[in-house]
Amino acid sequence: MFELKYQTPPEWAQVALEDFDAFLQDHAAAEKKASGMAMSMLSHYPDRKNLVRAMTDLAIEEMIHFKQVVKLLQKRDVTLGNDQKDPYINEIRTLFRRGSDVFFLDRLLVAGVIEARGHERFSLIADALPAGKEKEFYVAIAKSEEKHKNLFVELALEYFDEETVYQRLEEVLDFEAKICAKLPYRAALH
Repeated sequence: MFELKYQTPPEWAQVALEDFDAFLQDHAAAEKKASGMAMSMLSHYPDRKNLVRAMTDLAIEEMIHFKQVVKLLQKRDVTLGNDQKDPYINEIRTLFRRGSDVFFLDRLLVAGVIEARGHERFSLIADALPAGKEKEFYVAIAKSEEKHKNLFVELALEYFDEETVYQRLEEVLDFEAKICAKLPYRAALH
C-alpha cells in the first residue's frame, strides 16, 4: 500500500547483532508496547466495530510475539530488561494533531508507518542472521509486521476519504524519514 521514504542501510543490522541481547530486550519492549497501543485504541474507540475487532486480534498477536521474544531471551539467559524511552517513537508522536478526527487519523497512520519500519528492520535482522531458528523467527515477525502496516491504512480508509488518508500519509512518511535519517544506529529496533 505504501513504501517508506528512508531505507535503513544493512549496516544497521550489524550494529544490532553486535549486541543482540540488547536488541532482543528492546524487541520485547516494542512488542509489549504495541500490544498496549492496540488495547488503548480499542478502548478509546469502542464504537468502531471493525477497529475493535482488529485491535483485539492485534493485541493478542503482539503479546504472542512478546512471549516468543521472552523465550529467546531466557534461552540466552538474558533478563527481560527495563523499558527504555524510544527517541524514534517520542519524536514521531509529535505529529499527532489536536482534534478528535485528525488525532484518530494520525494515530492510525503513525501506527502503520511504525509497523512498516518494524517490517523493514526485522527483515534486515532476518537477512543478517545465520540459518536457524532465530532467522526463521525474524522472517515470520517481518511478515507479520507487513500485514500490520497495511491493516492500519485499511482502517484509516474505512473511516476517512482516500484523498485525506493518502495526503496525510505522505506527510507522516516524510517526517518519519527525517527522523530515521538522523538517529544513530543502536542495538534497538528504532
